[in-house]
Amino acid sequence: MQTKGLSALIQPTSPKDFFTHFEANRAMVVHDSEATSGLLAALPFLASLDTLLRLWPDPVQVHLPAVADEASSIEVASGDAHKLFDNGMALMFDHAQKMAPELGEWLEAIRKDLGLSSLTFSRCLLYATPKGKGTAPHFDQNINFVMQVHGTKKWWLAPNQHVENPLTRHTMGLPLDPELQTYVETAMPTKMPSGIEPITLEPGSVLFVPRGTWHTTHAESDALSLNFTFSAPAWLDLLTAALRSRLALSSEWRETASGVSCGEGPERDGAEEKFDLLLRQLAHDLPNWRASEILAATESLDLP
Repeated sequence: MQTKGLSALIQPTSPKDFFTHFEANRAMVVHDSEATSGLLAALPFLASLDTLLRLWPDPVQVHLPAVADEASSIEVASGDAHKLFDNGMALMFDHAQKMAPELGEWLEAIRKDLGLSSLTFSRCLLYATPKGKGTAPHFDQNINFVMQVHGTKKWWLAPNQHVENPLTRHTMGLPLDPELQTYVETAMPTKMPSGIEPITLEPGSVLFVPRGTWHTTHAESDALSLNFTFSAPAWLDLLTAALRSRLALSSEWRETASGVSCGEGPERDGAEEKFDLLLRQLAHDLPNWRASEILAATESLDLP
C-alpha cells in the first residue's frame, strides 16, 4: 500500500526543508516525485483526458477565452467539454476526490501533516490546459500542491507585496472582492510584479504554491494536473466559529434582532440599547476565554 501524506508527496525533499518554504510563504518544486507514478497506477481515470471525460459524472468548468480564468467560466456536460478544449479553452474538474476514496485519504493526510484546522475545506481539482494556453495572472486564498500528470506546463510565480494573507482570490485586471478591498495595501498591478520565479513542470513534478502568491501559467503541450487544495481557516475564522457556538447558548443572543433597520426613533434607540448591553456582557466574558478551549471546540473533528 502506498504511503500517503506530505512526506510521500514531496520526496526526495525532506519535510524540514519544505516547512522552511512553507513558513516563509515561498514556492517549492520537486521533480520526479514517486507519489505521481503511484497515484496514476491507482487512478486509471487519469490515464488521459479522453478517459477522464468519458468517466467524469459531473459538469465540467470551462474557462472562457476572454480572461482565461475561473472568474470567467461556464459549466458544461462532460460530453461537450472536449470540443471546447479543442477550441483552446481550459477545463477544471472540481472535487475529484469523489471519483476515488484514495484522493480523500491523501487530502486528509496532507492536511494533518500541515497542521491545518479540521475546519479546512480540502478538495482535489483537475486542470486540463490546451497547448499554448494558460491562466491569467492571479493569486489564491488557498494552499495548493500541483501534481503534473501529463504534458509540460510553465509557471511564473512572484511574491505578493500588495496584500498580505488574502482571504479571497483575485485575478489581475478584474474588480476587487469588496472585503479584499478593505485591507489591500497598495494598488493592484496590471502585470506580473518583480521577483518572478519561472518553473517548468513535467510529468512527476510537484509544485507547492503558497497562499497569496501571484502566478500565471502556459502549457507547452496539452497538459493535465492534479491539485491538492486547502482553504484553511484564519485565526479570525476559528474565533468567529467559537464565538457563534458560545453565544448560541444564550437565549438573549438568539433573540430576533428587531428594530435595527429603522431610522432615528424609539425603535432604533431600543435596538441599540439592547445590543450595547449584549456587547458589554460579551466584553466581560471574553477575558475568561482561552485558546485551548477554543481549539478544543473547533478541532473536535480530529479526535480519534
